[in-house]
Amino acid sequence: MEVCYILEVDVNGEEIFIVDKKTLSSFSDRLSKLFGDLTDGSRKLKVIFDNFPGGAYGFELMARFCYNNGTIEITPSNIVLLNHAAHYMEMGSNSSAKLNLVDQTEKFLEGINYWTWSELLQALKLCQDLLPTINSSFLLDKVLDCLVRLTLPTMASPFTCSSDNSSFQFSCDTSSTCSMRNNWSQTTWWFEDLLVLNVNSFDKVIRMMMSQKLDHATIFKFIVFHLKSIYFSVTASEKCKITELAINLLSLLDRSSLSCRGLFDILLAVSRLKNISKFYALKLEHLVGSMLDQATLDHLLVPSPHRNHHVYDVNLVLRLSKAFFLEGSTMSQNQLRKVHVQLCEEIKMRLCSFVNHDKLSAEASKHLAQNSNFPPRSTLKSFITQKSKLNSLIHNHLSHFKVSSQSKFHSNAMEEQEGFDQILIYARKHGHSKEIDNLETRLQGMQKKVTELEKVCTMTHSEMSSVTKSRLHGPGKARSLPKLCS
Repeated sequence: MEVCYILEVDVNGEEIFIVDKKTLSSFSDRLSKLFGDLTDGSRKLKVIFDNFPGGAYGFELMARFCYNNGTIEITPSNIVLLNHAAHYMEMGSNSSAKLNLVDQTEKFLEGINYWTWSELLQALKLCQDLLPTINSSFLLDKVLDCLVRLTLPTMASPFTCSSDNSSFQFSCDTSSTCSMRNNWSQTTWWFEDLLVLNVNSFDKVIRMMMSQKLDHATIFKFIVFHLKSIYFSVTASEKCKITELAINLLSLLDRSSLSCRGLFDILLAVSRLKNISKFYALKLEHLVGSMLDQATLDHLLVPSPHRNHHVYDVNLVLRLSKAFFLEGSTMSQNQLRKVHVQLCEEIKMRLCSFVNHDKLSAEASKHLAQNSNFPPRSTLKSFITQKSKLNSLIHNHLSHFKVSSQSKFHSNAMEEQEGFDQILIYARKHGHSKEIDNLETRLQGMQKKVTELEKVCTMTHSEMSSVTKSRLHGPGKARSLPKLCS
């Protein structure tokens, strides 16, 4: 007579099951390794599971599979529990059973694209309720991916009334349900159903929607709707966590898809949270401030957190105004950058040289220095310094030239002229063409006067030489002339 090995199983402290060890061990590697080659049938065996997926009901489904010789009806309503239990009990391809539960559940999951909306929602709730397991993330991602695909405008709403009963369209159960759902927009009918998302699933869904190119305006509306709807049913710490996540997700959306009204709704909710991170609060204020030109007076009347001083939060309005002006300044600089993005480096330098750096704020100077499309700050400063020195050099040289031309001529005049010519070339290269043209006109006039003066001097010198010779070689007694001081 075959010995029956009785096994007592305590499942999460909920229920105790009495099962045949050999029957379950033949399908579960976990139990098989746990008990090894025990042959003493009189020995009492007991195992305690503290975190069995699905609790007592999940263990019961797994036991039925084992007692039915590896068969069980798998449906969208029990697939999640069976899959998690199978992985937990190590009932995969490595087990001795030919018909393992892991392969059967994953084979069934291949048809998840044909599940109805309600079946997907049920599976989502189970995935979120179960404790984290090895396979929980994989299954949750598959369910969320299908849900997101059904929210896309190209997909038919699961509540659309239709006589077609194909797997891609779902008929309404009653006329009243159909009438109720028809009141919803074709792009927002799923908002209320997805309120079941927890924080982690909410984050995954939003990112999946963005990757699937869902309209950002619709995503923004869903984020606002989700926050406003769950605030009355979660704890304070959960409110802070979901709000910080939402603020982070908002920064990923296109600014043109955001509405001022929706942002102020979130801002109002944040003003009531005491423990929210200051980083995320400032991030939201900057986002709202960038759209302050669209706000109305009603939007700005945010209740003050310190009611004993002010009825409304005046400091918040001041911070929003600062963010708005800062954003406007940045946008103007970005527009200038886009206009001149194709200009060469020399022209960029000339444009930047007209900026009065003494009048720029520290923040504007910092932005200009960090902008890769403008010349580096060090180069710009160097250019401005060179320009100042150049102007001074031209002025000094010109003054010196005037004095020299009116007094005496130097033996190194040609060298000075060559040096000055180099200065003119350098100045013209760095954007002083008009100044140089005017200067050259003046110099040409001065040079004509200098040439005329040279002729007069030459003629005078010749006449003096002639007079001196005639006195030295003339008739009469020769006289000695006084020596001239050299």
